[in-house]
Amino acid sequence: MPVESVVEYERVWVDGLNRGDVSTADAVFAPDCVVHITGVAEPVRGVGPWKDLVTGLLTAFPDLHFTIEDQLVHGDLVAFRWRATGTHSGPLGAAPPTGKPIALDGLIMDRVADGKVKERWEQWDQSVMLQQLGFA
Repeated sequence: MPVESVVEYERVWVDGLNRGDVSTADAVFAPDCVVHITGVAEPVRGVGPWKDLVTGLLTAFPDLHFTIEDQLVHGDLVAFRWRATGTHSGPLGAAPPTGKPIALDGLIMDRVADGKVKERWEQWDQSVMLQQLGFA
């Protein structure tokens, strides 16, 4: 499979995120996907709970914008380095909006099967976000 088609799922997902449309997860993630996020105690299991988690993030940062900085493909594994910027203009859990901007960097490694993410490992530093918002 050519690299362009292996990483197409990520373009669809990032385009959806940048429009605030989490429904694109249905086209990109396997229904029984597992998402591991550094700092989150238990993996997110299933595309529905994954969409719920991302919806919460987009509620807190409705102008959140992602860019993919680098991509590497090795067999069924796809790695990405990403950057996101946004403004905290909605509630983040119990925290009210601060109006402050954030800029975050992260890494993702996906195991892809049949063009969909079966398992994802994502790392980004939530403490940096909390510092930028003045919470830490």
